[in-house]
Amino acid sequence: MLKFASLHRFVIGAGGFALLALAPLPSLAAADPPKPAEKCSEFKEGSAEWKRCKAKKFKDDEETYALGYWMAKTGEYAEALDVLRSARDQSDPRIQTMIGFSLRKLGMVDEAMGYYAAALRADPNLTSTRQYLGEAYLHKGERAKAVEQLAEIGQRCGTTCEHYQLLADAIAAS
Repeated sequence: MLKFASLHRFVIGAGGFALLALAPLPSLAAADPPKPAEKCSEFKEGSAEWKRCKAKKFKDDEETYALGYWMAKTGEYAEALDVLRSARDQSDPRIQTMIGFSLRKLGMVDEAMGYYAAALRADPNLTSTRQYLGEAYLHKGERAKAVEQLAEIGQRCGTTCEHYQLLADAIAAS
């Protein structure tokens, strides 16, 4: 009985091996070789090149917006512009707002105004956009228009919301 069991295992094992050996394999010759991916690790972490590389790897505009936002908020305005302008949906009012913010911080206030206007056409309730627009008006010496934006913010989120307070402080300091 022992010989039969050993022979049985051998036949089953050999049959399995034959199936594997004869199974059709996908043709590797017909496929194009994969293109080498740019490795962000080639750049110094935190450098402008590294951030641009990371931005290219984002799957969606949500990640692009998040990186661009934080770059702009930490003073990396030119780099933020590069990232934000790589977004697929340039009509996203959040993207437009942060492009405007970055441009304004770089001294391109008139160009920034167009982005703020486009963002508010898409979503008039964006209080952050209204805050930045008010700050741009202050930069241009148009205090009355900044006060108008403050009133708009107050109607949308009240006088205790962050955007109202920040613009009110900027107006008071001007």
